[in-house]
Amino acid sequence: MTSQPPIPPSQPEQPAEAVPTCYRHPERETWVRCQRCDRPICPDCMRDAAVGFQCPNCVAEGNQGVRQARSTFGGGVIATPYVTWGLLGLIVLVFGAQYLFGGALTGELAMWPYGLVGQGEYYRLLTAAFVHSGVFHILFNGWALFVVGPYLERAFGHVRYLALWLLSAMGGSVLGYWFDPLNTPTVGASGAIFGLFGAVFVVGRRLNMDVRGIAVVLVLNLAMTFLISGISWTGHIGGLITGSALAAAMAYAPQKNRSLWQVLAIVGVLVILVVLVLVRTSVILSGATG
Repeated sequence: MTSQPPIPPSQPEQPAEAVPTCYRHPERETWVRCQRCDRPICPDCMRDAAVGFQCPNCVAEGNQGVRQARSTFGGGVIATPYVTWGLLGLIVLVFGAQYLFGGALTGELAMWPYGLVGQGEYYRLLTAAFVHSGVFHILFNGWALFVVGPYLERAFGHVRYLALWLLSAMGGSVLGYWFDPLNTPTVGASGAIFGLFGAVFVVGRRLNMDVRGIAVVLVLNLAMTFLISGISWTGHIGGLITGSALAAAMAYAPQKNRSLWQVLAIVGVLVILVVLVLVRTSVILSGATG
């Protein structure tokens, strides 16, 4: 008989290693792990890191300690002046609608002091800024907005800039409400434009820039305001005062709690304008009943 070598005992089979799945998408298999928390992540959850990838949660946690960039006077940094383009687009659309509907739309939106008092149509304080009396009128205001609007929007941010534009327009209307004849309609964005001109001057002074260019523009336009008939001096002066005052309040706001001071300035200007409207309405109504 020949001896046979002993048969080695059978080795137990090793269990197959389970394929890890993405912690955010359990149905997706992946072998990639987040470099920060070491949890498995699928391609949709991979975010490029200095080394390898991180998951969205770790990226968000890391960004919490990163200070967000701000504009010159505290607004968010912007690449595209959406508010300026939106205002321009709205002005052009309303001007086109004026030609479609004729004088009916103009009369419905114009700043008409008697309509404000008789029917409580206070919306005209703002809607008048979006209607214009002719092609030259809208071209001047549109071009001015196109030139200075983006500069101020990038300086103040979307929200602050929009407040500056709207309150300047309202400021021009309010001064017209006080001093224009009650049966004289007024239209145009000139009050808001003069407010932006004043704001550019204030911002330039705040940043120690050469402001002679905008000063010349202001002087020339103010001269035309008083030398050419048919131009509302109240709208121009009211917008200039309001825009300059609000821009100064926002540009010179203290660094500490600057956003709070700027919000208070915006609210304060709005309150002053509303009070002026209510006082003027009371004076007109008391005179009508007296």
